[in-house]
Amino acid sequence: MSARKFLSPAIVLSVFLLDRVTKGLVLEKLYFSSMQVLPFFNLHYVENTGVSFGMFRDNNSFFIVFSAVLICALLIFRRRLVSHGAAAEAGAALVLGGALGNLYDRIAYGHVVDFIDLSFFPAVFNVADASITVGAVFLAFGMKDEKKAPRGA
Repeated sequence: MSARKFLSPAIVLSVFLLDRVTKGLVLEKLYFSSMQVLPFFNLHYVENTGVSFGMFRDNNSFFIVFSAVLICALLIFRRRLVSHGAAAEAGAALVLGGALGNLYDRIAYGHVVDFIDLSFFPAVFNVADASITVGAVFLAFGMKDEKKAPRGA
């Protein structure tokens, strides 16, 4: 078995665990408070029932179903995504790990725990959100590069 077969599951598990550990620390140490780490970086506890930028608030049930469908789609189409190369594969793994992290929150708490507050960015987010965003960029570039490459090259 090649090491690459273990890379995607390792990324998914690492993102999920890092997300759980950081949110656990925030819930334990920072519950409903804030803390300045650097002049531009704060830890700020937020309960998010919507998605990015607080859009579509109070739709937790919808986002549980949406997340579950997204996770299933990524698992079903994994083989096709992997065929687009390492960037698409890593992107899918990052999105999957992040989606699992936020889905866990929605089921366990009824909201997503956000806590990363960058003064130059308009929203508070978490490790799962960052992973989903970076993963989506990797997926887009991986799919785009595949379209440019000649078949059989």
